[in-house]
Amino acid sequence: MRWLLGRIGVVVLTCAILLVANRLIIDNIKEYYVSVLVLCGLYATLAVSLNLINGITGQFSIGHAGFYAVGAYVGGAWTMLIRPLVVKSLPILQTGTQIGDHLNLFIALVLGTVCAGLTGLLVGLPSLRLRGDYLAIVTLGFGEVIRIVILNMDVVGGPRGFTPITELVNNHGIPLVWIFGLLVVVVAFSRNLLKSAQGLKFLAVREDEIAADAMGVNTTRVKVTAFVIGSAFAGAAGVLYAHCQTGITPDSFDMNTSIIITTMVVLGGTGSISGSLLAGIALTALPELLRNDFIKEYRMVIFSTLLVVFMLTRPQGIFGHREIALPRFLRRLGRKGEPNP
Repeated sequence: MRWLLGRIGVVVLTCAILLVANRLIIDNIKEYYVSVLVLCGLYATLAVSLNLINGITGQFSIGHAGFYAVGAYVGGAWTMLIRPLVVKSLPILQTGTQIGDHLNLFIALVLGTVCAGLTGLLVGLPSLRLRGDYLAIVTLGFGEVIRIVILNMDVVGGPRGFTPITELVNNHGIPLVWIFGLLVVVVAFSRNLLKSAQGLKFLAVREDEIAADAMGVNTTRVKVTAFVIGSAFAGAAGVLYAHCQTGITPDSFDMNTSIIITTMVVLGGTGSISGSLLAGIALTALPELLRNDFIKEYRMVIFSTLLVVFMLTRPQGIFGHREIALPRFLRRLGRKGEPNP
């Protein structure tokens, strides 16, 4: 009981901190900088979720934007296409009120997460028996297949894009609570997985798949599980992205987006949750910080050069497999019986 009350207290404290920080930021920072913070939170979530596949399990997937797209379009479809059909029988789903908006966003988040996870399962079952470059090519191909299918679906706008999408996140001025709340969940889940007995199977597959298989680990199941979980989290980020931007197009989920997310994982250090988190924030914010009047025309050249120099001087990434020590109150989110030094 003490363990359970401690975890509930940590969750309540985390939510309170997010609410207070959100209000201070919304009231004191320009809307442009808030939008940059939103993108930082979303890309950090995507990087940490891909790290479950590429870093913790040691696979090489570069089609993560496809699952991001599934979540975004499923979430948008609920809000704009499905919800209007059921709102008459369930008036509580009417948008425009704080309860209605949050409830609709929660339902969209659940549907987008589940559909992205199922898509990850469909992709993972036939492809994750492959390894290395072959797996990378297959996942990249699946990511592009998802984008092309969406591109030819007129019901969600096709090449014109899916717009407008009701701005459920921003209606009541709390976009950062949802976005960084999701980021906290993804980081806590990833950390707890590494600290658990089940997480040892993921690490065993990363270190030596043949040896893990010889020791009785079902390596295919482990890889598919990691793929489904990472895809589901990417879908959740896609739902929030769609409702923050109020409009999405297939071009937002192309190959370049997958490569950027993969770059964040590699730069932060494959296997390092802290590294993926910091790299996701840094690589999203840095191009915006370089929008100086003197260098804005060369900002992408400078950005690319910095990436090349960094990877040449530190090819293992910022942290490699290491982690930053979390504050004590966040460490209490660990599993039951885990020591909290």
